[in-house]
Amino acid sequence: MDYEQMNNNKVYLRGRIVSELVFSHEVFDEKFYEFQLEVPRLSESFDTIPVTISERLIDNRIKFNQTITISGQFRSYNKQTEGKSKLVLTVFVREIEENNESLNPNTIELNGFICKEPIFRTTPFKREISDVLLAVNRAYNKSDYIPCIAWGRNARYVKEMKVGEPLSIVGRIQSRIYQKKVSDDVVETKNAYEISIIKLLSNDNDQNYVNNIANSKYTSID
Repeated sequence: MDYEQMNNNKVYLRGRIVSELVFSHEVFDEKFYEFQLEVPRLSESFDTIPVTISERLIDNRIKFNQTITISGQFRSYNKQTEGKSKLVLTVFVREIEENNESLNPNTIELNGFICKEPIFRTTPFKREISDVLLAVNRAYNKSDYIPCIAWGRNARYVKEMKVGEPLSIVGRIQSRIYQKKVSDDVVETKNAYEISIIKLLSNDNDQNYVNNIANSKYTSID
């Protein structure tokens, strides 16, 4: 993977492992495992984020109830379930870092392209929100499709963007639980993952802002 593609998608997380490792898949005799990472929010609640890690990175730090710091990428893939295709999101670990309590525990930077017309809405509490699907290029002619949410002024800005326009953002990965009615008698509880946008980046000068976000203890929109 070249340097530019590495910089398209950068994640930094610190949290507590809240599940056992489960085998995910194997590529060229390299096994990959999944676990759930509980990452604190400013509001003292948590986001529970799915993580995928190679067996080559697993050591005594990767076990239930351990606090770890990881860096990597937020990736997507399509999973076939009951004849339907589902977009699955996970943090792909590239490095295990030293724990540092002074750094923001949840930071993501994405450089991508609008791949679906943004959806603008207003909540009952008059908060303006735009839902954005961002295509982020990866090596081997692959792309990750990352759902994002913009708020307020940022929401008003991105709602005017067209499919194919470039967009760079800094934000955090957030999780939420919702209920989906599958029949008259059955309601399923599901998890959704998306990027809460903190800032839209327009040029290289905004890298100073990225560095400030990473070095702050917490920056989030709860």
